[in-house]
Parts: sequence; C-alpha cells; structure tokens
Amino acid sequence: MMHHDVAVVGGGCVGLSVAKHLRERTDLDVAVLEKEHHLAAHQSGRNSGVLHPGFNYPPESRKAEFATEGTRRMKAYCAEHGVPCDELGVLVVAKTDAEEARLDALAAQAEANGVEYELLDSQPAIREHEPHAVGQAALYAPEAASVDAQQYVYALAREIQAAGAELYTGHAVEAIHRTGSGYRIETDKGPLEATYLVNAAGLHADELAHQLGVGEGYQIVPFRGEYYELRPGRRHLCRTMIYPTPNPDLPFLGVHYTRRTDGKVIIGPNAVLAFGREAYENTQFDLSDLFDTLTYGGFRKLLASRMMLSVALEELSKSYRKGKFTEASQRLVPDVRQEDLKRSYAGIRAQVVSDDGDLVKDPLFVTTDDSIHVLNAVSPGLTSSLPFGDHIAERLEALR
Repeated sequence: MMHHDVAVVGGGCVGLSVAKHLRERTDLDVAVLEKEHHLAAHQSGRNSGVLHPGFNYPPESRKAEFATEGTRRMKAYCAEHGVPCDELGVLVVAKTDAEEARLDALAAQAEANGVEYELLDSQPAIREHEPHAVGQAALYAPEAASVDAQQYVYALAREIQAAGAELYTGHAVEAIHRTGSGYRIETDKGPLEATYLVNAAGLHADELAHQLGVGEGYQIVPFRGEYYELRPGRRHLCRTMIYPTPNPDLPFLGVHYTRRTDGKVIIGPNAVLAFGREAYENTQFDLSDLFDTLTYGGFRKLLASRMMLSVALEELSKSYRKGKFTEASQRLVPDVRQEDLKRSYAGIRAQVVSDDGDLVKDPLFVTTDDSIHVLNAVSPGLTSSLPFGDHIAERLEALR
C-alpha cells in the first residue's frame, strides 16, 4: 500500500496550491488525490476567471488580505508560467442614489485595502470606459484582471509534479478512516495511507469532514451559477468587465459582464439552488444530494427569510426563462437583446450554510492535531488560491 506524509484530497486550485507551498516549505512527501481524470472540472475551472483586487471586502478581513495579495501573486505567477492573464479593470455601476452611496463605502474599503480606484460621477465618465454601460455613477478598479483558470490549474499541477509531489488523477475518495499513525484513504482505485490529511475536496469537503467528526455544524448547499455569452458580432457591447453595485444584504453579486482571455464575453451568473452537487444543467438532479439539502435544518432556516425566499424564486426564474435573464443583463447594458445571448457553461458554488441558517461568507477551515479541512473556499477562491494555499501549508507545517 502506498504511504505519503501528506495526502491532499482535491486537485483544484486550493488543493494544488497547498501542495505547491508544502513542497516549498518542507521536505514532506506530498500526494494530491483528484477524482476526475482531467483537472479543473468543477469549481476551479467553472468560474468567471476574474481576479478581484479586494475593494469589495472589509478591511483587515481574511478575504481582503487574501484577495489583494492573491491578485498580485496570481499576475506574477501567470507571467512566469505563461498563463493568459489580461489586466482589464472593472467598472462597478450604480443605477440609483442608494447604490451610488454604496460606491462611497466600496471606495473607502479600496482605500483601506490599498486597491487602486477612481470614482466616476456621470454617465459621460462611465462611457469613456464602457460606451454601452448605463448608470449615474461608477467605481473603476483598474487592477481587476481576467485569467484562464483552467490553464492556471494545469500550471500548478505541472509545478508540483516537478517539485516531487505525486498527483493521482482518477482516484475518487470514497471513505477516510483514522489509524494509529494517521489516515487510511479508500479510493475507487485502492487504498492509500498518510500521516497528515488536507481535505480540499470542494463540493464534497463537508461529507469527508463529517466522516471524521469534523465540521458537523456546517453543510455545503450547492448553488448553480449559469452563464450566457454574447454572440461574436455583439461582443463590442462590453470592452472589459461591468458589474452591478453589490447589495450587502444579498448573498450573491448578480448578473455581470466579463471579457475573458479568449475574447468571449460572458454574462452571469445567476445563483439558483442546484438539485445535486454536480448538477450543472437545470434538468439534472441527484436524489440523495437534493434530499440532504432539503432536510438540512440550516437550509430550512435560511429559506425562512422572506428576502432569501424572494431571491431564490427570482434566480430560479432566470434559470428557466431566458427573457428574465436578458432583463437582468439589460440593467447594466440596455443595448443587449435576447437574441444576442447564447447559453454558455455553468458552475456550482459550494456554499457552506451553518446549522443556524447563516450563509458562511468567509474562508472556513478546521484544524485537528493532524489534519486541516477546508470547508469554505468561498469567492474569491480563485483569486485567493495562492495565499490561501500558503496559509494552509503554514498551518500544517506547524502541526509537525
């Protein structure tokens, strides 16, 4: 039976970043187990690919720290490893007086977090950046960037293998057991043993943690985010990235525009309850996953909020009615027509919900004597992956 000092379960951007930093920090024998034969098949590859520079996060929070540092480190990493990364900037548009007031709060956060920004106070100023965007004010953050997330994940994989770490693809972890000297990890290709465990299994991280009695006050509720993209002849409607002003009372940002490194312009995502942890189509479902969600007390408490129920119904409508998705898109760019949009891909966000019915908004990991369980690598997970992985590696090093 194969034995490693450290087994990292999950070959996404966080798990691979942990392995990278463990190899840099220590002489530990590290293995990464990934259930898919191809990398970036789930959250790490099914996202907008945006590097968020950190203006949207409270000063001195872990999110702000990881986002600002992560943006800088990711740009340098992409340049070093030949990963496509375009620094396009983002325009956060306000449509009402209340939203314009929230821009001032974003500007204050940007100032405190050391993020470049510019406040625009008129429609003409907005159109200098995005000729087809409409609003009464905006915040422009030039450091936001678009990155090829899948190529980034593969670059990490090549780097850790060159550094001596083992990468087991096509190894689905079915169970984890404590042993006298660490862990026995049962996979569909046979067992492995490890002295230390890092659970970075994304959509399934809570299931593995619960097997070991860890993080039982939390459960992952999967939310699907669906994207459309502009047809090639209409891509001029968005030069860079156009975002709505975030509402601090709502858990998700809302439909926005992103120009990707391949030149495509994607619009989305919505945020609708997924009927399975890997149900990427709105016609797919997993009865076991859906039962777990609907019977979870934390989820029922979450939906007891009238606001959350209203948001859930609105997001569901966008999933099944293209016209409703178009209306949401037109709020930022009125020139967009329904026929301009074609369905693109979808991703699923592993949103952790507490037993109290709260959406966990910050990164969450639980440490034991010989393991670390990453339960919530919440957005901006891609942006934060390098400093987050470094932090987890440092914590594991301290367990030795």
